[in-house]
Amino acid sequence: MKPEPTLEGIAEALRARGLLLRGAFHPAAHTAGPALPDGRRAGTIVLAGNAGPEMWARFESERRDEPEPLDAWAARGLRAVADAFGAGLVLPQHGPPFAPFSRWARLAESVHASPLGIVIHPAYGLWHAYRGALLFTDRLALASPIRGRRPCDRCDARPCLSACPVAAFTAESDGTPAGYDADACAAHVASPGGVECRERGCLARRACPVGDAYAYPEAQQRFHMTAFLASRKGPG
Repeated sequence: MKPEPTLEGIAEALRARGLLLRGAFHPAAHTAGPALPDGRRAGTIVLAGNAGPEMWARFESERRDEPEPLDAWAARGLRAVADAFGAGLVLPQHGPPFAPFSRWARLAESVHASPLGIVIHPAYGLWHAYRGALLFTDRLALASPIRGRRPCDRCDARPCLSACPVAAFTAESDGTPAGYDADACAAHVASPGGVECRERGCLARRACPVGDAYAYPEAQQRFHMTAFLASRKGPG
């Protein structure tokens, strides 16, 4: 018999897999929510992911020699949790169409748009990610998320925008993202002058003062930058 799903039980199961519960919400009636494999609509969407450096150590100890090793590792853990509770599973990398994880995140917890396009968390800053969504047919008991003020509204200097050597990020006057020149970014990161970004992580992301205690270790940042460059080259 599968356990009765509660947020506490789901959070514990995710922690056992090296992941975090990142909030939950009930889809609005007019959106109906995504469908589960049996065709029923989700009554509750629970987001799972990571924040800070803890996940990386667990991944490193369990990683396999396979394509997209971090995505594959997270998917294995999430599928185990989904199977344990009889939930559906949506992964960010599955598509098109791709699930709207940024929009779901803003419904599930107190995160906001940042000038870099990554949603910013009031505690974790930019050092977090969403790895998947568990879909439950029932409307689970949820506490209302505490809605904090957008951290970027208190940051006049916006060092995230000035730190990029090729000004790849642009923002509106209110600090919401306006554009990202991925080609300029990739060309710089791959060049001899991009060694700092390539080896230690994105300078713009590292410049944000929010959540610096949760910054990823250099090995993880290097992993992500390597994966970014590989994605720009395409298959083969």
